Amino acid sequence: MNNDENPRGEQPDRPEPPEQPKTVPPAASDAPAQPPAAEEVSGRQRLLAGLWPPRLSRAQLIVAVLLFGLGLGLAIQVRSAGDDSALRGARQEDLVRILDEVDDRTQRLEDEKQRLDDQRTELENSSDQAEEARKQTLEKERQLGILAGTVAAHGPGITLTISDPSAAVAADMLLDAIQELRAAGAEAIEVNGVRVVANTYFAGEGGDIQVDGKKIEAPYEFKVIGKPQDLEPALNIPGGVVQTLEKEQATAVVERFDDITVDALRPAERPDYARSSSP
Repeated sequence: MNNDENPRGEQPDRPEPPEQPKTVPPAASDAPAQPPAAEEVSGRQRLLAGLWPPRLSRAQLIVAVLLFGLGLGLAIQVRSAGDDSALRGARQEDLVRILDEVDDRTQRLEDEKQRLDDQRTELENSSDQAEEARKQTLEKERQLGILAGTVAAHGPGITLTISDPSAAVAADMLLDAIQELRAAGAEAIEVNGVRVVANTYFAGEGGDIQVDGKKIEAPYEFKVIGKPQDLEPALNIPGGVVQTLEKEQATAVVERFDDITVDALRPAERPDYARSSSP
């Protein structure tokens, strides 16, 4: 080819090299790829396996219980609020009926309170009465014991000492002295260590006198509890005990005491037939 045929000086077209064939990498036949659906199933299973069975610690359990209690309290409060709203929406007749029921219940409670107060007062009074009765019973027992000679006694009184050098004092003279003392208000009497009671007896003649079967010897010593101002004059009246003893050549000395003790005791005897008639 010459320059005349290519006046612009362009380079003649060169033939393109032949196209090389493309090579495709062979597919891996050893590990076939898993479909996406299989991967999702495997993840869900792992999630469930992590959630169940639940593994709770002690702190988580306590928090769960507290949350449950809080929810229960909120539910009760909401329900109570709903009841209040129900009352606000009730009719006037229903409200009047509910108010009457509340008044009746209040009245019943007041009546029950009054009944219990009355029972308490009754019990207190009964307790006081029982205590007073117990005190009176003990005092009565003490008084009866003094009269029966089963308990010791002390108080103001006198002593009467009879000397009998000639052994002329008889048992009836000593018994007369006992009778005069009792008539003057003697409450407890003891003669030579023998307690004188209602059934006491004297026996024997001068020098051989017995009191309730027990022999006593002169001087005869009387311990008497009573009012001294009454006991002493009763023995010294004209023609009384002291003058009678002096006629028998015996002497009688009376002394007053502000406090004298009578401690000779008689055994308490149980009656064979008599029984108390009180319930």
